[in-house]
Amino acid sequence: MAPDPWEGCFWSWGLLLWLSVGSAGDAPPTPQTKCTDFQNANLLQGTNLKAHFLLFTPSDPLCGQLVEESSDIRNLGFNATLGTKLVIHGFRALGTKPSWIDKFISALLQAADANVIAVDWVYGSTGVYFSAVENVLGVSESSIHIIGVSLGAHVGGMVGHFYKGQLGRITGLDPAGPEYTRASLEERLDPGDALFVEAIHTDTDNLGIRIPVGHVDYYVNGGQDQPGCPTSISAGYSYLICDHMRAVHIYISALENSCPLMAFPCTSYKVFLAGHCLDCFNPFLLSCPRIGLVEQGGVKIEPLPKEVRVYLLTTSTAPYCVHHSLVEFYLLKLRNQDTCITVTFLSSGVTSSVTITIPRQQRHGKGIIAHPSPQCQINQVKLKFQPSNRVWKKDRTIIIGMFCTAPLPIHDNKRTVCLPEPVNLQASETVSHDLKITCI
Repeated sequence: MAPDPWEGCFWSWGLLLWLSVGSAGDAPPTPQTKCTDFQNANLLQGTNLKAHFLLFTPSDPLCGQLVEESSDIRNLGFNATLGTKLVIHGFRALGTKPSWIDKFISALLQAADANVIAVDWVYGSTGVYFSAVENVLGVSESSIHIIGVSLGAHVGGMVGHFYKGQLGRITGLDPAGPEYTRASLEERLDPGDALFVEAIHTDTDNLGIRIPVGHVDYYVNGGQDQPGCPTSISAGYSYLICDHMRAVHIYISALENSCPLMAFPCTSYKVFLAGHCLDCFNPFLLSCPRIGLVEQGGVKIEPLPKEVRVYLLTTSTAPYCVHHSLVEFYLLKLRNQDTCITVTFLSSGVTSSVTITIPRQQRHGKGIIAHPSPQCQINQVKLKFQPSNRVWKKDRTIIIGMFCTAPLPIHDNKRTVCLPEPVNLQASETVSHDLKITCI
């Protein structure tokens, strides 16, 4: 006889309540040593819930201990004096253990002194997608901080809704889009589900949700196509899943590394790339949000604004983080056509480029460049004036102007650095200049 989903629902909610009110003063007993791995379900057959809860502790981060009853918690080494983080995976088309879960749990335990409970609902998340959606109720589970991947993000939202938004934090890693974009607030993740809700969007044009669902919503590289992911369907499964899973790998990187994954509020990705959103004054009063475990994502204002879209760029490989800089060029003479200039930063053999456009009859053009090293480690800047579209003869046009740059966020002009002399640029020719900026 198939298990009753509602029985699993109430069981997991009961565990949430137990963890919330468990005695904080008792020292944890010596944990048992029996380790349990994730289940494997049959392809397209795992419609029964069979949710397992695996406890991982700082004392033994590689050993998942199966929690079958609420009384097991303390016997397994659960420390009520520590915070508790709940990791909920998403839809598993093949019914297999998530390939990223071991690394994720290890990074989480290294970054935070906490109990980690991984919800293994492979059986309930396998099979027809719509059946997996129905099974969300059966895997709701407890923690101060819920981290949900894809469909698991909405599982976290439902737990948070049940507790009237009083959970400490929910992190959604590319929350699922199918069946949820038009769902009610009770059925999906939303800012009312916890005291702080954040979402990292990396695949909004396919498997992820487009709309903001948190207090802060990170749209990484615009939230759609991620650098380094296949662009052709010939890559097979990787083409389908790479963008979607990038949110998980970026979050692991944030746990493992100290380099910044800072984002900036803006009305759109296009406006951000054009250099019009340079600080976090509105609405965060200069406290720019950062991906990772920093409290409230680094946002230091109360009450928290809701559904704020923030944007950031990344590299194509781990650790993904970059330093964002504004680059500007000021023409000394107006031109009757658009002027396009490619700006390249160089440091330790690494290059990053962006092309900025100065509209016709205007003097000023700007944009955002992302580089793995901070500005003070950049050795050179290369400038190239792109030729016009003349096909009958070589473009020998020369322009003269000033080049300036500043690291984001820009609170004032004190950190803006300009080349000491005007730059002469001939079409199609590249000019190099040393860039000497003092480290702060």
